[in-house]
Amino acid sequence: MDTAGAVLTTLRAHASADEQVKIRRHFPHDDPVIGVRMKTTFDTAKSSVSMPLNEVDALLIRPEYEARLCGVCILDFKARSARITENTRHELYMKYLQRHDGINSWDMVDRAAPRVIGRFLLDKPRDPLFTLARSSNPYERRTAITAPLYWARYGTADQVGDLFALAEVLLSDTDPLVSKPVGIALKYAGLLDPPALTKFMTTHGAWMQRATLRYATEKPTAR
Repeated sequence: MDTAGAVLTTLRAHASADEQVKIRRHFPHDDPVIGVRMKTTFDTAKSSVSMPLNEVDALLIRPEYEARLCGVCILDFKARSARITENTRHELYMKYLQRHDGINSWDMVDRAAPRVIGRFLLDKPRDPLFTLARSSNPYERRTAITAPLYWARYGTADQVGDLFALAEVLLSDTDPLVSKPVGIALKYAGLLDPPALTKFMTTHGAWMQRATLRYATEKPTAR
């Protein structure tokens, strides 16, 4: 499938009233919901990885939750390609940021932010993430701290300093959309640089949000 129209036809063919109800439990907005199983949405996106970026954009501006999720997943699958060029990586990065107003669920952010945003910024200035971290939009703030998970997983100790700095900016954030991923990001950064995490926790641990503290101090799985 290489057009947004073909993707929408496929998604609608798998619509289920029961699935609509399930999605509404975790999707807190009034946007239309088709009612498609997550696996079906992912499989549809994976089969559409060759879709031109202008057609992906057509999905990202759709009102339906699943259409935008599918578009975000396509960005992620494109970013995973072993043959991706730096120019294409930049185009994916820019498209995610350009359409962030439609990236309005935690699963959209978590799916694509590490490889689309974090991977692109691995060896570049991280100023855009600090801008997002100060946004009034909680999903943009979630992107700011979720994107650096790529550095914690695939980078080196000297590449996660900005992750700790971003976490410090977001430590007072009371929105669960942000406080939980801040703790997760700290936990995995600590695998790369344990002394840095110990220092961070000694300095800030006493006044962290409860969710942040819980996730930052739980035992991590291997990165």
